[in-house]
Amino acid sequence: MYAIFEDGGKQYKVSKGDALLIERKDLAEGQKEITFGKVLMVGEGEDARIGTPWVEGANVAAKVVRELKMPKVVGIKLKRRKGYMRKFGHRQQMLRVEISSINA
Repeated sequence: MYAIFEDGGKQYKVSKGDALLIERKDLAEGQKEITFGKVLMVGEGEDARIGTPWVEGANVAAKVVRELKMPKVVGIKLKRRKGYMRKFGHRQQMLRVEISSINA
């Protein structure tokens, strides 16, 4: 059985035991569990339940494995022949989570 849920403007297709990267969230001190409530679809084949927009009473529980920093992405802005150049960088912080259960 798998589920499709929405988090941070992205959709993820997961099964129990899958590990994935999500955007970092502000968690309470020592919190190791996250519950995703915006489940778009749960089940497989004939037993699939599709939400409008979300499946009522369904959620996906995940365990936080670790926090990560992704590699820095560097970009520039440039206007030719004008002496204008700006360099900027961004380093995204992510959470690695492992799906512990899918409740439908």
